[in-house]
Amino acid sequence: MTEPKTIHTALKDPDWVKAMQEELAEFERNDVWNLVPTPPDVTVIGSRWVFRNKTDDQGVVCRNKARLVVKGYSQQEGIDYDETYAPVARIEAIRIFLAYAAHKNFKVFQMDVKCAFLHGELDRDVYIQQPPGFEDPKFPHHSFKLQKAVYGLKQAPRAWYATLSTFLEESGFKRGSIDQTLFRKIFNKHLLIVQIYVDDIIFGSTDESLSVKFADLMKSKFEMSMIGEMTTFLGLQIKQSTDGIFINQENYVKNLLTRFSMDKSNTAKTPMAFGYKIDADLNQTR
Repeated sequence: MTEPKTIHTALKDPDWVKAMQEELAEFERNDVWNLVPTPPDVTVIGSRWVFRNKTDDQGVVCRNKARLVVKGYSQQEGIDYDETYAPVARIEAIRIFLAYAAHKNFKVFQMDVKCAFLHGELDRDVYIQQPPGFEDPKFPHHSFKLQKAVYGLKQAPRAWYATLSTFLEESGFKRGSIDQTLFRKIFNKHLLIVQIYVDDIIFGSTDESLSVKFADLMKSKFEMSMIGEMTTFLGLQIKQSTDGIFINQENYVKNLLTRFSMDKSNTAKTPMAFGYKIDADLNQTR
């Protein structure tokens, strides 16, 4: 399915209209905003739609996603936001996590939070324009006052991380002092560890029943998409087996070859510059 370039094109396609309606339904379910008269002397931030075809780990389009984002570049520091920093897991941390799981011989599972940023609580008033193509005909000059963060806001990642970390700490988890995207909880002799990368969460435990309980805990607070056993994360392909955990970047290499039109090239046992000649080293001096 082709990604529309403009809102006008998207509004002509029932599938993309449905995707936009699903996005707005998420806003309503999470009490993200209220339609109010636009106050005088406030900056109303613009909004726009971003359309993406979502693919599975094999690169096959599985669904279309319409996301409403705000034009955060128009926000002014000190007026519309203060701090924006939010920690994210480093790739080295993910590798250490997997190495520990292989050492302790437990499975790593993965889930993600649907519309994660919509859960982030805001600490100041923010007003945005009505979504293009979905303006209220009775109040066309009203704007939405945000109760929670939306994608595109400068402070959205920080607000979401604060909401998630507070929930985990209130549930008995300890946050890492060095890696603050790592959370752990001890149950008698068993350990449950959780790693956060924005809205993607990987977790595992030396007692698998604790992983099930953690998934239920997250579902009780947020709308989650349970992916199951971890197979892909941050561009890595992960294979978990009784022999250990194996990591590769096969899809990344394939995409790189396709990007530079090398996917149809002939293979070679020893890749080297074309036309380069090697003389026989009969005396084996090199």
